Amino acid sequence: MDLHFRTAVAADIPAIVALVESAYRGEVSRAGWTTEADFLDGQRIDAEGVAADIGKPGSVIVLAEQAGQLLACCHLEKTGAACYFGMFSVAPHLQGGGIGKQLMQEAERVARAWQCAAMEMTVIDIRDELIAFYERRGYVRTGIKKPFPYGDARFGLPRRADLRFEILRKDLHGENA
Repeated sequence: MDLHFRTAVAADIPAIVALVESAYRGEVSRAGWTTEADFLDGQRIDAEGVAADIGKPGSVIVLAEQAGQLLACCHLEKTGAACYFGMFSVAPHLQGGGIGKQLMQEAERVARAWQCAAMEMTVIDIRDELIAFYERRGYVRTGIKKPFPYGDARFGLPRRADLRFEILRKDLHGENA
């Protein structure tokens, strides 16, 4: 699929929020394989958070479009020698078609242009299928865990008490780059 990549601007915020919510929350998210609907209710992101990511120095949201239609997005933020990769979303009905792989390649290209040595992300550690997807693309589990923000509805309403994040990392200059 021939994708066009660009950096998000404020006018894109409603479309970004809708895309991310559709990829992770509610019944529509079940059309894809990235759904979190079985263990999280509520919102995944909000317009204020997206606006903050767009306006922060060293932070961009990369959009993947075809014929002007938003198909996927991700957030990148330079955090010293590493680049944080998050908010990775592909429209549920298009998941599994290679769009996500192309967007990840673009994200890694941007991180390298920023002179970042590695890409890092956090993934809910019970997401075995999603973690395996990232491992096939060179990311490794670090064993470093972070608590899930229980009690902060901006990140969702947990349906279970054992959620936590694990940091995954990819060396952008080594063998697995």
